[in-house]
Amino acid sequence: MLSWGASRWGMLALFCFAFAESSFFPIPPDVLLIALCLGAVARSFRFAALCTLGSICGAAVGYAIGFFLWQNTAGEYTALAQFFFDHVFSVEAFERVGALYDRYNFWIVFTAGFTPLPYKLFTVTGGLFHINFALFILASVISRGLRFFLIAGLIWRFGAPIKHFIDRYFNLLAVAFTVLLVGSFVLLSYLA
Repeated sequence: MLSWGASRWGMLALFCFAFAESSFFPIPPDVLLIALCLGAVARSFRFAALCTLGSICGAAVGYAIGFFLWQNTAGEYTALAQFFFDHVFSVEAFERVGALYDRYNFWIVFTAGFTPLPYKLFTVTGGLFHINFALFILASVISRGLRFFLIAGLIWRFGAPIKHFIDRYFNLLAVAFTVLLVGSFVLLSYLA
């Protein structure tokens, strides 16, 4: 994936990887985003915007997969669903995510979009469980935008030395940020 960073097709590859990762591909686009940003620091925010757009388009496709192609009219899993269960994520993980939608809706999509959780699992289950599409897209835009613009902003501000920090600590910091954010809203709901 890193070889695309030096290619003239890097921006197209970034869009495609971000699109695919949101619906079926296992490798997150962050690796290519970092490579492109390091190669052209002044264009970091353009790369982040393109990555966000690709990810949101892919999320809409993932939602459509869950909504239209996951179960047949009898409520049984289709061959496509079985392929995902065999190669992308387990039935158990899928059902656990479905249970989370009943309770956390916006926040579960936000958390999946910002943290290292497998986002594609949440886009497909969002469609299957028919969560509000506008809310789904809003949570996706905010979380994916925050994630990709944070990476681009760090590289734009600090350059190549920040790459090691991002590689090493980004996932941990993303999880900590999400826990603090969700925890503060839970605390506010109990105080209100």
